[in-house]
Amino acid sequence: MVIVMKPGSTDRNIGEVSKALENLGLGVHISKGSQRTIIGAIGDDRVLENVPLELMDGVEKLVPIVESYKLTSRTFRPESSVINVGGVEIGGKELVLMAGPCAVENREQILKAARAVKKSGAKFLRGGAFKPRTSPYSFQGLEEEGLKLLKEAREETGLLIISEVTSEKTVEIANDYVDMFQVGARNAQNFQLLKSIGQSKKPVLYKRGLSTTINEWLTAAEYIMSEGNYNVVLCERGIRTFETATRNTLDLSSVPVIKNASHLPILVDPSHAAGKSQYVFPLSMAAIAAGSDGLIVEVHPDPMHAMSDAAQQLTPQAFDSLCEKISQLCGIIGREFEYGA
Repeated sequence: MVIVMKPGSTDRNIGEVSKALENLGLGVHISKGSQRTIIGAIGDDRVLENVPLELMDGVEKLVPIVESYKLTSRTFRPESSVINVGGVEIGGKELVLMAGPCAVENREQILKAARAVKKSGAKFLRGGAFKPRTSPYSFQGLEEEGLKLLKEAREETGLLIISEVTSEKTVEIANDYVDMFQVGARNAQNFQLLKSIGQSKKPVLYKRGLSTTINEWLTAAEYIMSEGNYNVVLCERGIRTFETATRNTLDLSSVPVIKNASHLPILVDPSHAAGKSQYVFPLSMAAIAAGSDGLIVEVHPDPMHAMSDAAQQLTPQAFDSLCEKISQLCGIIGREFEYGA
């Protein structure tokens, strides 16, 4: 249930409604927009059936949320959310790029990657320290040692750090190193992991699952937000279909659908969608044109010798060319991107 307050309602009015909800055992989330304040009642709203909230001072109307997802719904928060991560805003006018190798392999590799993506305009360095792989015999990542190398790269370049966490234990380990967690497709419905991230309050890039519908994706994001962490950015990375020409099928339609259904920002991962570096450029441009708030792209100093996902990683030179074209596109569609920052 959403309680829409009248324009000009006072803090006292808002406080009284909030207290009434809390007395009924409901959680409360207050969203203050430019015109109105909206109060979200979190929990079983059947307890409100015989409570005349609409008669309280300052209340304009009650709006039931019919979607299975509540906190992620645009009904709950009509204005688009902008997530601030270390001073970088995701979901605003500026397009945000996250870039770096699939996995942290060694000090030289990650520092080269960091310097290159920083030069082209990326604001985040991505790099896997904990790698959930299909085969148990594949490279599994450097774990905490990899996080330490990412931290060193941040200290040198000023880039923010994003890295994937795969369990409650890795959340605890990574918390002191990264600026933003990443939840990968394989863990999109690992609800204990999502709860743990929700309790941490650290910003998270939450990727769509391999076979997850948009409704399931947004509903699963509730696990993070219901624990009090509203710093969620969604990421479309392709879904599994019958097509084999690409690694996954990039569902670009999810970008405008999410923009309509949810207030959360959304990024696109063209690298995992394509699985082949030659397709990353056109998919990136299409994603931005569709309304994506940014991209997360795999970039490796020497993709031919990468220890994982070599075929989909761009060279620094290719990434720089992509960023130059993104800058030009942003000028056309009214977004901002600082190429060569």
